[in-house]
Amino acid sequence: QVQLVESGGGLVQTGESLRLSCAASGSYFSINVMGWYRQAPGEQRELVASISSGGNINYGDSVKGRFTISRDNPNNTVYLQMNSLKPEDTAKYYCNAVIRVLGPITNDYWGPGTQVTVAS
Repeated sequence: QVQLVESGGGLVQTGESLRLSCAASGSYFSINVMGWYRQAPGEQRELVASISSGGNINYGDSVKGRFTISRDNPNNTVYLQMNSLKPEDTAKYYCNAVIRVLGPITNDYWGPGTQVTVAS
């Protein structure tokens, strides 16, 4: 079984920073991609940022220049440094990982989510 455990959400003021962490645990061969998605009430889930095992990074357009994703491969952990937070960043943030579990088979895993609220 694979588990993703997130931490670091909370309530902040506009312009402040937060750092999210997500650690993967369980039995698997390797983790291909780790990333963060977010979903606000009434909205679709959207990509915030992702990082491959080789270090290729993608950011959602709305967070470019403000958020930084990083990854600690030996500890199977991904981080999201969020700076200059805005009220529109308010959402539940979900950790995602594409994990190779058996041979060439990969599965998509999600954490339970952590709430980020930015007050104006």
